[in-house]
Order: sequence, then structure tokens, then C-alpha cells
Amino acid sequence: MKIIDLRVMRGPNYWSVQHPKLIVIKLALEDLKDTLTSEILQFFNRLQKSLPGLKSHRFGEGEEGSFLKEVKAGTCFGNVVQHVALELQTIAGMGCNYGHSYPAYEEGNVVVVFSYQEERAGEYAAYAALKVVEALVKGMKYKLQDDINRLHQIREDEFFGPSTYSIVSEAVSRGIPYIRLNSHSLIQLGYGVNQKRIQATMTSSTACFSVEIAGDKNATKNLLNEAGVPVPKGTTVYTHDELKKAVNWLGFPLVIKPLDGNHGKGATINIKNLKEAQRGFAEAKRFSAGVIVEQFIEGSDFRLLVINGKFVAAAKRTPAMVVGDGISTIKKLIDIQNRDPRRGIGHEKVLTRINIDKQTRSILKGKGLTSHSVLPKGEVLYLKSTANISTGGTATDVTDLVDPYNILMAERIGGLIGLDICGIDIMTTDIAIPLNETRGAVLEVNAAPGFRMHIAPTYGLPRNVAEPVIDMLFPHGKPARIPIIAVTGTNGKTTTTRLIAHMVKAKGFQVGYTTTDGIYVQDKMLEKGDTTGSYSTEFVLKDPTVNFAVLECARGGILRSGLGFQTCDIGIVTNVSSDHLGLRDIHTLEDLAKVKAVIPKSVCKEGYAVLNADDELVFAMAEEVDCKVAFFSMDENNPRILSHIAKGGLAAVYENGYISIFKNSYKIRVDRVADVPLAFGGKAKFNIENILAATLAGYIARFDIGDIKTALRTFVPSTTKTPGRMNLFKFPNFDVLIDYAHNVGGLKAVGGFMEGLEVSRKIGIIAGVGDRRPEDFYELGKVAGEIFDEVIIRLDTDLRGKTAEEITTPLIQGIEDMAPDKAIKVIPEEMRAIAYALEHADTGCFVAIFTEDISESVKMVENFKVIQDRRVLVD
Repeated sequence: MKIIDLRVMRGPNYWSVQHPKLIVIKLALEDLKDTLTSEILQFFNRLQKSLPGLKSHRFGEGEEGSFLKEVKAGTCFGNVVQHVALELQTIAGMGCNYGHSYPAYEEGNVVVVFSYQEERAGEYAAYAALKVVEALVKGMKYKLQDDINRLHQIREDEFFGPSTYSIVSEAVSRGIPYIRLNSHSLIQLGYGVNQKRIQATMTSSTACFSVEIAGDKNATKNLLNEAGVPVPKGTTVYTHDELKKAVNWLGFPLVIKPLDGNHGKGATINIKNLKEAQRGFAEAKRFSAGVIVEQFIEGSDFRLLVINGKFVAAAKRTPAMVVGDGISTIKKLIDIQNRDPRRGIGHEKVLTRINIDKQTRSILKGKGLTSHSVLPKGEVLYLKSTANISTGGTATDVTDLVDPYNILMAERIGGLIGLDICGIDIMTTDIAIPLNETRGAVLEVNAAPGFRMHIAPTYGLPRNVAEPVIDMLFPHGKPARIPIIAVTGTNGKTTTTRLIAHMVKAKGFQVGYTTTDGIYVQDKMLEKGDTTGSYSTEFVLKDPTVNFAVLECARGGILRSGLGFQTCDIGIVTNVSSDHLGLRDIHTLEDLAKVKAVIPKSVCKEGYAVLNADDELVFAMAEEVDCKVAFFSMDENNPRILSHIAKGGLAAVYENGYISIFKNSYKIRVDRVADVPLAFGGKAKFNIENILAATLAGYIARFDIGDIKTALRTFVPSTTKTPGRMNLFKFPNFDVLIDYAHNVGGLKAVGGFMEGLEVSRKIGIIAGVGDRRPEDFYELGKVAGEIFDEVIIRLDTDLRGKTAEEITTPLIQGIEDMAPDKAIKVIPEEMRAIAYALEHADTGCFVAIFTEDISESVKMVENFKVIQDRRVLVD
């Protein structure tokens, strides 16, 4: 077996709208294409023994355990690869449970789809699953643990930490979208102007100077001391001589920690002699030039959490420890602790495994022990000098026990330091007694405090400390999203997108929009190219100046990585016609319609899918959506429209020369088509469809009818407003059209426009896009042969794997089969083909240029027009 193609879906996609994070692989089964799992001797037993967790897997919608029953009975090996990929991720602490496997278009291939938590882990799991299954088929030994270890490492490197995850999860539960801005913990919550950012537990509202104060433990201590907060007596030292002086002044026991440290790094506690102090000094120097030496306060370690000025949670922290049994070595006792199912690698589970590191060895050495020493029964040995959960410590929730004095003190500290999210470390014998009565002290204040001890304590109640964070960032009534209108279809997407963006801008919004020619923010092109995929969508949604997004979404982007948003407010499908078939496993119009249907399926429940009622495949999408539906049609008597509005539905129609909206039994006339420049006096029927869709979008967005009408009248097609879309040039003796149409549907639409023109001769410059099928070239040729009196065939710069002959031969055949005597000329270079057509254009003829390079074609035609105009003036 081998993987032919692997794609990563990052949003709603062709395979699933509900499961946006998917790995999609096309798998060539090769020697196993005609073999079922039941036909491989001992395969079932080897699989079950290697991956016992598969016993809980379901086959499709079946019951738990049904997958292994299918394997025993006999199933395709694609199904096995899917389930093994899911199980490998699950073992590595990334629970994934959605998958599907089905035959590909080509015999012997299958498409395998499965969910992932981390993108790189999903990709790794795909290849690892393939190797695992092949080894099991051949009965070969395979080191499965190597793959599990690698997946564990990927998870630790890339998955959200528990604090970040809790905040993101709380946001998602409230319908607040998020975008990961880097491979670590920098996250954008919300879209456009309404966005907020977090990094771990620091937010876009966290004051920089407050973080600096908290990071300088000496400055923090002085600030708190002056405010009457109990703090340990201590000093900052930089040399061994200063250390000795500090020891003589403070006496033992002591705590030594880096001046600029965090998360317990470099800290040593309960130091009882000078030798230990010197070791602690050396350890702290690894993290900071300055070292704090202070009194060791007796008691337990407590963390108080203050968010937005309010106390929200408290936990008692206990360092990683073991209790002797008089028999087992210290290493054995640690191993027993690590068997606790709650312990995992890094942040994988509630608790972290205990490792014997340099700090642990130092503690053991100081007590005259080694990892092979046996502790007396009942003796407690602390293995770390700090109580951090990330080093194996445990946490007990004590939120309900904290004395009101201590709560007030914590809230005062949050305000004194100025942190919106503040972790306060306290040492005291009893948190239920005021700190000033227990001789306890505040040890330090932490910016970006970890939430793990609160959201998943070892003992006691979990506290949803992410809730007040989201409350702070997005107070009740404050929006997190911006309106999103998504547009798809085979033809008309870009024109519709641009018209809607124009309408939105006219209403005073700061609009960002994507098209096949570039990304625009407030009508300024910020990135050039075919920008209709998820990257371009996120580009707009990440922009802090944008408060309304209009997004063109093409099939390529949807199939490549899915949508760049989870839900939109309005989803428009203009039409579905033959284009790009045979690519990326999309072979039929029904397949293509399923791709386009991702947009209406992604509309939020309160939103609208705007669908073309004249298109059978688009109309059928209404049955699959979970939102409201509005239709548009070129026929006011379309039975689908009449039935829809009879039920109280919303529609836009072309009737009696008007763009009208039907709502219930009422008709709202928006404008005469003759007064809408984009309709070209009513000749551009395909643009009227685009106008209908855009009008509906504006009406659903609650724009006034008068504003919609003004927008329609002020949207004048041109090379700047609609580049490559019906760009007309009037020469002294003939006319020229530049259009991007590159498929049969687009060519027919322009042909319909030309039917209403009084011209002596029609000349068309066409090309076949290299990644299409021979039958697509042939059909394009037939349509060109029907429309034009003369056809000039050019070639794209990139033939996309085809030869010139493979493209031109079926094109010419199509033209000749439609019109045997048609004039045909092949001029491969586009600019030469345009120059030839313009130089040989007769009086009264019409030249239609279907271009690949819009800007260069426009420049060529405009330059030629200047020359022609000058000649007329001279004559």
C-alpha cells in the first residue's frame, strides 16, 4: 500500500462540515486491493494484540466493538488504516474518533478520512498507520512505541497548554471563533475589529509594565511591603560574597530563586546550611543574573487566582513526593506513582509523570540518598523543591476555605501590580486564617499563571476559571464576530462578491473581501493572486480594521483545506456547471455540487442560504441546510419560487424588467434593470442573476432598499471595479470585450450577451486550461464554434502537465464538428493572439478575448485603443 495524496482540512469541507479538522488520504491498496482482512491468516489476532484499544471502536454507526467484528468477518484494509490512525493518536493523548473510508474513483484506490487534534500528528499518524498495518499483514515485528513516543512529542510541542485550551474551549462554547496565530499559544479570539488575543493566560488587555513588575520579584516584594502585604524578609545578591552576607543576616531556613524566574525554575526551598545555599545559588544563576535570598516561611504552598480584579479560585500545591513502604526503592516508588492513570506526559493529563531530574538528584544527594535507596515505612520524601504541577506536583482545590481577609488581600495585590490575570503564591499554615495571623507571607506574584491546578485539581472541585477571562474580554452584549457573507458557484462568484462588497462599503462598513484576483481591505489590494482559499479568508478575518467580510470561496480552496471560517451569516451559491471535473476526485456535476454545498451548510442557524432556484443542483441544496433559505430566479413564475413565497419565504426575481424582492405575498421593486450598469441594458442575463443574489444579501443584511438601489446604480463595471469581468472597450470601428470566462458555462453566458449585439462579425480568442479533460476541451470548442465566426486559439503560460497538441486538438475537433467551415487560427502566445485580432478586426466586428492575464490583456487593448484613436484624429 502507498499514500498517493494527503490533504489537511482545517475547516468545514467536502467530507464533513461538522468535523472540520480532518486528514484526507488517497490510498493505493496495490497487492491488497482484492483482499479482505479475514483472508490474512492471524491478522485479526495480531491487530487486536498490538492495539487492544481498538475493541472500543465502532464501525460506522455501529455499536462499540463493531469495528473488530468487521475485521474478523472481512473488511477493506482502508478501513483498518483509518482506525489504526485514530487509535495511535488516542494512545498519545489526542482523542480522535471520527473517520470514514470509501472507494476512490480509480479501481484499487480508497479515500480514507480521519480526524486529528494536531495537524502534524494527524499527518504522522497517517503514514505510521500504513506501516503498522503492513507489518501486521506480513507478520513482521514493529516498534509501535516509537510512533507513540513521536506522537507524544508532537502533542507536547504543538497542542495548546491546559490554560490556553480552557480559555479557547470556553470561547468556543459561547460561539466565539478563534484563529491560531502561531505554532505556540498566541490565539486570536473573535474576528476583525472585535478580536482579542491571548497567549497562555496573558491577554491583549494585560499591561506590559505590570508583567515587568511581576517578573522583577524584588520590585514586587517592595511594592507589596509598602502596601502592608506580608512578605518574607530577604535581599538580592549577585556574588558568592553577597550570598554569605545574606545568609548571616537572614539565618536558616532559606529560599533561593532567580530574580527574573517563573514557574518555579531555578528555585530551591528549605535550605538549611551554607553548602545547600551555594548549590541553590548556582542553580538560580542559570536563569537570572540576580538571585533572591529570603526567609523560608513554614507552611503549605497556596496559589490564589485573581481575574479582572476579583478572586476566583485557590489551590493548595504539594510538590511531587513518595511515601516509603520499607521495601521499595525510591525509583520503584516513583514508578508506582507514575502508574496512576491520571499521570501523563507533559500536559497530556490531569497530573504529570514524575521524572528523576537534576533537581531530584540534588535533593537525594543532600539527604545522602540515591534513587536505589529504600525509604522507611511511612517516611515522606519530597522530590522537587517547588510544588509545580508540571514537575509532578499535586493540587487540592481550597477555593471555599479562603478567609475573607486573604481574598481582599489577593484582590488588592492584583490591583497593586496591575495584572488582569494574576496568580499569587502564598505560604501559610492555614489559608482559612488571615495571613497576618499565621505568620505566613506572599512569596511572589505571577503574570500568566497556569490554570491547570484550578480546572483539573488532583483533589476537590474543578473551577471554570476560563469563564471570568472570557467575561472580561467579551462582556455581555459585546460582539466577537463580524458579519460574513460567503459566495461560491461555478460562474459569477467574483462579480457577485465585488458587488456585495461595494454595497457593504456604501453602508459605511470597513469591508474586507477576497476574489480570484486578490485580497482587498477597504478597497485596497493587499495581496494579488487567486485568493479564494482558507488562507485568504483568515487574512481578512485577522485584520483588526475590518468589520464586515465578503468572501469568495472556490472549489479548489474547499477541496485543498476546507473553509477558513466555521460559520457564516449568508452563504450564496450562484450556479453549478461543468468545470474542473476529473480533478481532486470530483468527476461529476453531483460531486461538484456537493463541494459548493459546503457554503450553505456552513451558514449559522439564524442566517440565510441564498440559492439559485433556476439551477436544479443548487435548488436541491435547500434540503441539506440547517438555516433559513432565500431563492433567486430569472423567472417570476418559477414554480419553486411561487411555492417558496406561498410558505412565507423570501426570494428575489427578475420580473417585468425589474429587480424585485418577494416576501410573503408582497412584492418590493428595487430597481429597473435598465438602470443597473452591471446588467448592460439587460443584455448580460448572467449578471442579472448576480445582481439578484447580491440584492438578497443586502436585504437580509437589513440594508435599506434605497441604499441597495444606490449601490446597484453606482457599481459601474470597469477594468478597476470588475477586472476581467465584462470589460468593454469601444474602438472607432469595432468593439472589444475582455473576460475571464474559462469554461463552457462562462463562454455560453458571454455568447448569450453577444446575441443581442448588432455586429458584422464575432471573433473569439479562447484557450483550454491544461488541467481539464479532453472532453472538456472538445465541449469548449463546440460552444466557440457555435458562437464565433472566427476562433483564435491561444495557450496558457502554464499548460499544467499537458502538451500544446493535447489541448488544441480536441478544441479544434469541437469547433469543426459544430461548424466545419469555421475560420480557425492557432497563435500560442496570448499577447500575439490579441495583437493579431485587433490588427485584423473589420469595421463593425466584435472581438471577445477570454484571457489568462487580465492586467496585461487590458494594457494591450488600452494601448492599441490609444493608437487607433490618434489615427482617427489624424484622419
